[in-house]
Amino acid sequence: MEEIKKIIKQLKKCVLILIGILSICCTVYSQNSREYIRNVIKEKGQCRNVAITRTGGDIMLYGKNGYAHKGIPSDLASKLTELNNDGKLIDDIQLTEGGKWIILIDNNGVAWNNIPYSLEKKLREYNDNGEIITCIALNDAGEWVVVTTEHFSASSDEYSEWLRKGLSTYGQLWTVHLTDEAMVAVYEGGFRFIGDVPSTLKQALKEVDFDVYRLKFAGTAWFIADKSGRYRYNM
Repeated sequence: MEEIKKIIKQLKKCVLILIGILSICCTVYSQNSREYIRNVIKEKGQCRNVAITRTGGDIMLYGKNGYAHKGIPSDLASKLTELNNDGKLIDDIQLTEGGKWIILIDNNGVAWNNIPYSLEKKLREYNDNGEIITCIALNDAGEWVVVTTEHFSASSDEYSEWLRKGLSTYGQLWTVHLTDEAMVAVYEGGFRFIGDVPSTLKQALKEVDFDVYRLKFAGTAWFIADKSGRYRYNM
């Protein structure tokens, strides 16, 4: 029995060591990916939008359909190349830690991989109705939000009600960003938060001198931008 206890104790130590190594590797990977994106932003002198994750890669968008990325899924990289070659507007990209992704193209064109059927159904409905989609957000838990210039929909009644409560206080809903841990809703006149939202992002939103239209965050990293090309980030 004592021998078994010693073996179990040693196994627990090994597990803790492996967890520590994985954590360090993920941190180093994220830092390298972010450093590359930061350097491209400095080189281009502009950044219209981003998709950032803790471990699943990062992307920055500039101009009509210019982009730079590191560590993203190969099928997403191929789709970005295709859209760039076709001269399409790459308006927004959502990328989860698990590799799910959505690209918002032009006014209501959408490309995706491995998204919930309920979200796919809603996107087809909005597309068939000719509605202009301004934002699509999702996470690896299967939760999602879609925002158009006229409506919004969510994967649960709880999220829909929470988003609706902000309308009377802050006006039209512009965009939403959703992770497995948190959500931020951006309205015409303010913001609402759920979960573990970076404190530095909350402070930046209090101080920002432009109308935030795009917002992304992952861990403590974040990016905000308006429609005119002004942006701030902490990456």
